[in-house]
Amino acid sequence: MTIVLIATALYLLAAGLLVVDLRHDRARGHTWLLPAGLAVALHAAAHLLAWRGSGGTDMHFFAALSLVGLGMAAMTTAVGASGRMRALGVVVFPLAALALVGYQSYGHVPPEPLGWRLQLHAWTALLAYATLAIAALLALMLWLQERALRRREFHSWRRALPPLVELETLLFRTIGVGFILLTATLLTGALFVADMFAQHLAHKTVLSVLSWLAFGALLLGRWRYGWRGATAVRWTLAAMALLVLAFFGSKFVLELVLGRAD
Repeated sequence: MTIVLIATALYLLAAGLLVVDLRHDRARGHTWLLPAGLAVALHAAAHLLAWRGSGGTDMHFFAALSLVGLGMAAMTTAVGASGRMRALGVVVFPLAALALVGYQSYGHVPPEPLGWRLQLHAWTALLAYATLAIAALLALMLWLQERALRRREFHSWRRALPPLVELETLLFRTIGVGFILLTATLLTGALFVADMFAQHLAHKTVLSVLSWLAFGALLLGRWRYGWRGATAVRWTLAAMALLVLAFFGSKFVLELVLGRAD
């Protein structure tokens, strides 16, 4: 519990320092980097200690949510250190802290034994969700910046965001990486899951494939037709909504509503 409290405090400290840096237009301010890095390390340690105590990898709803938050925080810290994407930390770090507290508060569920193949599938899925969740936040940032430009609103927060073209390029690069990871998730699922269309997996599989098709269509539209702006935002958010329903929506209903594992 001590590790969780310290990690939560460090996440919030990093977010606060980022707000100060961005408000004062400190383009190269890195005061947030150390607490963010320590928070990510302690977040990972909290999971490792829980798994050591339970004898296996815990992948229930709150554990998966916390791991996705950890992945998002780690990516934001790593890429934000170069000055790109660091504004995301204002949102990502508190979300990661909240997910970690939820995981700790709910308690640790005895893990089901998983072979290395299913573990590879699960970890690839979590990494894909974290990457595409970052893309969804970038899409929201792009939408806010474009709307402010159309309305000729010059808010101070706009200085914290990358230029519009750079933000859009970063969005599509992130989607590209996430699409590759999502493809690997579906492939490992097809290869290693005994029956992907079993009772508890059919809706998850269908929604995941629909999300994959939506992200693929967006990347194709970008390459072939130059899709950008509002079109890119709509497709990104719609595809991400399908992915959230596929994984967390199904886990929420099965584990927290119906009280059984998927």
